Amino acid sequence: MATMVREPMSPVKDKNYDLIHALQLSLEHIWRMENYIADAEERGDKELASWFRKIQENNRKAGEQGKQLLMQRIQQEKG
Repeated sequence: MATMVREPMSPVKDKNYDLIHALQLSLEHIWRMENYIADAEERGDKELASWFRKIQENNRKAGEQGKQLLMQRIQQEKG
């Protein structure tokens, strides 16, 4: 049976830490998909390039939603 490996708990006990981390990962995946798209296109694999673009677009949407959520939370904290 495989055990799930978890990252160590963050020393940062900020309520927005997970949101910021997920936002960073979404934005990183947008960049990473650019490389994968280029690789697939170089090999002439349009189907795979198209699939990577869909993933990239989903991450772009998630990134935008995450930025909006973070802005709202920061504004609420400022009161």
